[in-house]
Amino acid sequence: MDDVQISKMTISDLDEIEDVLLSDFDDFWNITTFRNELLNSNSEYIVAKINNKIVGFAGIWKAVDDVHITNIVTAKKVRRQNIGSTLLLNLIQMAKAKNGITAITLEVNSNNIPAQKLYKKFGFKVVGLRKKYYNNIEDAIIMTLKTRDIPQSMRNTFR
Repeated sequence: MDDVQISKMTISDLDEIEDVLLSDFDDFWNITTFRNELLNSNSEYIVAKINNKIVGFAGIWKAVDDVHITNIVTAKKVRRQNIGSTLLLNLIQMAKAKNGITAITLEVNSNNIPAQKLYKKFGFKVVGLRKKYYNNIEDAIIMTLKTRDIPQSMRNTFR
């Protein structure tokens, strides 16, 4: 696999992201949502590129002492090539760099076993359940990683 480059998401990335959203993600988010997120001072988004083509993206919201992972999306054609892991590692490092953050939280579809395994591999623990969270049908598992529990090997390597 070619090298994955991680960079901050920009408005100019949205056209390419729209294609990935339509083909490889659920209908929970749309391009208008992302445009608004890029304008939100409490949000940060990154993209993963291979040969200058976006193959994934992810983002966080900063709340008082918590960072919430909003999404991690990898294009179907490049799944199982560690792009999701690379994005998640970068989000963890972004969160850890923020002053006063004690935890990183996310929701994951209860049916998305590969994503749950990824989060557990990085130390996230199940802390709750949101019934019918996705489209008022599927449940979401709430997972959290305390920043004090982030292994030293995952720190300070944000690219």
